[in-house]
Amino acid sequence: MENKKETKQRIGAWLLDIGLVLLLVAVDQLTKSAAVNRLAGQEDYILIDGVFQLHYLENHGAAFSMLQNAQIVFVIAALVMACVVIFVLSKVPTGKRYVAWHICLSMIFAGGIGNLIDRLRLSYVIDFLYFSLINFPVFNVADICVSVGVGLLVIFLLFIWKEEDMQFLDLKKKKQA
Repeated sequence: MENKKETKQRIGAWLLDIGLVLLLVAVDQLTKSAAVNRLAGQEDYILIDGVFQLHYLENHGAAFSMLQNAQIVFVIAALVMACVVIFVLSKVPTGKRYVAWHICLSMIFAGGIGNLIDRLRLSYVIDFLYFSLINFPVFNVADICVSVGVGLLVIFLLFIWKEEDMQFLDLKKKKQA
């Protein structure tokens, strides 16, 4: 059983997770709302000529417009992802050493939820950020959250965290001697 200090740390970690998720989902939804109100049916808004612009797009598929109109696949995938992230977050220890885990997983969760909201509400995802210089697919804040969260997680897993930093992920119960 946890002592009071560990309980307070666990509550603090969950509050950080929930607060970050709520903040990122709110930013995602607010920017998508602004895109609908300011960009839908309008010419692209050029921020840096030939490099970056705001371009309204209703994406009925996944990244790079794959799997067009396969909404049930995306909803199921988002729900599975949410369950996995919540499970892993429940296993992540508390303390400064593990704050990056909480941030990365919260970003991934928020991005998945942000796009899931669009899919359930609209049957498509609102995208509006476009790097025309490299003809990168149009994306949104939720996509940024998932990409940055996964990217940081991979960097931490490969180059920063050591095996003992990830022992909490071992699902096998170790026999005590």
